[in-house]
Amino acid sequence: MGNVAVILRVMPESPEVDIEGLKNEIREKIPTVMEIKEEPIGFGLKALKLVAVVGDRAGESDAIEETLTRIKGVERAEIIELTLT
Repeated sequence: MGNVAVILRVMPESPEVDIEGLKNEIREKIPTVMEIKEEPIGFGLKALKLVAVVGDRAGESDAIEETLTRIKGVERAEIIELTLT
């Protein structure tokens, strides 16, 4: 079995959400996150695009998505790309 790089987009609930605090909480709850970048959306709102590496077993990428949606301040999280590493 190999590893998969999961690329996700995390949308905060509003522009008032503390982006740095959100990044820290994501890193704390998902230690496999390798990179987090900010993407301006508009009207002061920024999405976070992150890369995490997980095993290629069924359900691991979905578990990351579910964990992200349970973080306070996150409106939604979606997988935008999967690639073998």
